[in-house]
Amino acid sequence: MAAVTELTVGQVATRSGVAVSALHFYEARGLIRSHRTSGNQRRYGRDVLRRVAIIKVAQEVGISLAEIGEALASLPEGRTPTRGDWNVLSTAWRDQLDRKIAQLKNLRDGLTDCIGCGCMSIDKCPLRNKEDRLSAQGPGARRLLVAR
Repeated sequence: MAAVTELTVGQVATRSGVAVSALHFYEARGLIRSHRTSGNQRRYGRDVLRRVAIIKVAQEVGISLAEIGEALASLPEGRTPTRGDWNVLSTAWRDQLDRKIAQLKNLRDGLTDCIGCGCMSIDKCPLRNKEDRLSAQGPGARRLLVAR
């Protein structure tokens, strides 16, 4: 019995755990590729299984589809991504994730003064108005207050 070298969209969906509609979406975005048979049916190379796995992992950690597409475009077409390929991709994403984590920690730490306020009108808000000039006039929405 000959080894199967091409997979139907249903087989890829079953083996990867990704819906057929998601595979069509990935293909429309250029993340994966197929070709059509003489009967106009999609066929995928076996390398698509590893590519879909990479897409799923990258999405899980918050990498955008555009960034995933750029990364996958750097890989040779039609070849199953190797451990070395994964190391290159994941190292680049790790640096990006480290920057995002640092940014989120700064955001979280800056929220301390805002919790319980709700209106963001404390005299010095580093999140919403870093150079607040109207705070000298008092709290609240200064531009909306009508002089009485």
